[in-house]
Amino acid sequence: MGDKMAVSMTGFGRSKLETESFSITVEIRSVNHRFLDCYFRMPQFLLKFEDKLKKIVQKHLSRGRIDCFISISGENVVDRRLHIDWNLLDEYYQYIKELKNRYHLEGNITINHLIRNESFVSVIEGDLERDEWQNLLLNTFEEAILNLKAMRISEGKRLEKGFMELMLELENMVKQMEDLIPFVKKEFEEKLYKKLMDVTNGEFDESRILTEIAMFVERTDITEEITRLSSHLKEFHDTVKKSEPVGRKLDFLIQEMNRETNTIGSKTNVLQISKLVVNMKTVLEKMREQVQNIE
Repeated sequence: MGDKMAVSMTGFGRSKLETESFSITVEIRSVNHRFLDCYFRMPQFLLKFEDKLKKIVQKHLSRGRIDCFISISGENVVDRRLHIDWNLLDEYYQYIKELKNRYHLEGNITINHLIRNESFVSVIEGDLERDEWQNLLLNTFEEAILNLKAMRISEGKRLEKGFMELMLELENMVKQMEDLIPFVKKEFEEKLYKKLMDVTNGEFDESRILTEIAMFVERTDITEEITRLSSHLKEFHDTVKKSEPVGRKLDFLIQEMNRETNTIGSKTNVLQISKLVVNMKTVLEKMREQVQNIE
């Protein structure tokens, strides 16, 4: 278990190794993504190391789109040899001779006729199987990954600070809403009772009406939603401090808090609470945008 903190999916890491004969440069960028996806841009002769490089990424990162750029420069980086397919070249030469004889073509067959077809000549890159060379590549790549990871952690700290500020805003608004409940209930009951008195001119079964009012007030009560909101906020606070990847869990909790807030908005049209609902939804949207970048 490492330090308990949120980790961002956005970051950049770079590493460079220089020897007497060649240099290796690795640059890695990451952005938010639902899963862990790796993409490599590197010389063709390095493609055989892709699986090993991916394992290094998976060792340190859990989510994000990871773009890896690897370049190598210098002498004797790779063993390149010129290869000529003599059998194919002989066949091609005989084919040209046959064409020349069959159609009575003039002129001599020169080397220019042969080298125009590039399929006869190719460059073969020898295998780089030296353990020392492979280790240099893998170590340089891992150093770049660690630099990327450090930046993601730093960005995660900034996001976590933002979360704490937004959660404090949200907690204050939930508390305000909770404090309003008794007054809202009382005011609502009094207004409804007065309205019924005006409509019926006072001619109704008061005990039954009071029962109906109590039932209606209960249906519009937002105490349960506020309790669940407070519970989700506490869980969000605890989750954001965990060391494992928490982005998906945080996103789910924000969805749940948004759902409870919408329910509150649909249950009551009291002005003070309606204003709080609008402000809470604004804060939740800011949190949702930020959580998309958490690993």
